Amino acid sequence: MKKEMFEVMFYGRGGQGAKTSAHLLAEACVDQNKFVQAWPEFGPERRGAPIKAFARVSDEYIDTHEDVTSPDALVVLDETLIANITENVERAAIIVNSGKKPENIKAGFKSAGKICTVNATRISLDSIGKDIPNTPMLGALVKVTSIVSLDAIVKKIEDAFLEKIGEKATKANIEMVKRAYSEVRCND
Repeated sequence: MKKEMFEVMFYGRGGQGAKTSAHLLAEACVDQNKFVQAWPEFGPERRGAPIKAFARVSDEYIDTHEDVTSPDALVVLDETLIANITENVERAAIIVNSGKKPENIKAGFKSAGKICTVNATRISLDSIGKDIPNTPMLGALVKVTSIVSLDAIVKKIEDAFLEKIGEKATKANIEMVKRAYSEVRCND
């Protein structure tokens, strides 16, 4: 019998932070006493190449290492990659980095349930002057799925980023998460 778990796929380009997002999500879930797995999937490493990263979250021990082929949530960090998505997503909450309305994105998927958009690129450019949409997309993911609390993601960003990028940049990332949390729009 398969244990209940929540599977997330991050789909983006190298340098957008998909791998980091999967790991931050997993670590925040561990802090809330969940079992997790997180891993990237990519070919030759280069900035701009399409990559996938995954996270599994469960209240019970996860004993599978199979590929995620039917995610519960799909986080698309680069809207131009929608045409490349081949996974079974009709039951997924799909969150796309786009300034478009959710109903305008839905046409890009053969069949899909909940479609959400947030302009993570704009949020990132406004906050740090660079197009690195991963932390805003985490804020949108938390709002849409409630997989982990907003406070847990904020705490994990503080823990992971403070020494690495400094207080000012860490605060900017936290504000991006909160802004995306409040600005994400869904079709239902």
